[in-house]
Amino acid sequence: MNSKALRDLMTGIDCRGGQTQIAKVLSHAVKENGAKKIDALVYIGDAMEENPDRLCQLAGELGLKGTRVFTFQEGHDSLAEQTFREIARLSGGAWFRLGPDSARELSELLAAIAVYASGGRVALEARGNRGSNLLLEQMYGGKGRG
Repeated sequence: MNSKALRDLMTGIDCRGGQTQIAKVLSHAVKENGAKKIDALVYIGDAMEENPDRLCQLAGELGLKGTRVFTFQEGHDSLAEQTFREIARLSGGAWFRLGPDSARELSELLAAIAVYASGGRVALEARGNRGSNLLLEQMYGGKGRG
């Protein structure tokens, strides 16, 4: 899948209320990764009602398989933030907080993740736009390191 098609798919997702099912998503990614490598997984949410240790275990498994998890948090729930940050860290991905005016930034970051998933760090660095630079900073501590 090319990066534009992936970006368009990701920006067309809608959110619904209910209990979080993060472990279900991460478990599914671990299982599917056996059949075909998954380069990136994106989770956008505002809450986390699950066992953080279980989620971190799954994130670590994904990280070992080369699947980076990118978490986007709406709001300021401290347990969700701690867990989302750890999921991103263990998988080699990145955590971002979304605010009321984050639509443009989210679009830029999703496009950057799509570029990363299809072409890796080299493609992300070559792109050199704001979203790519934000993602590189979160993932590698800056363009020149890592």
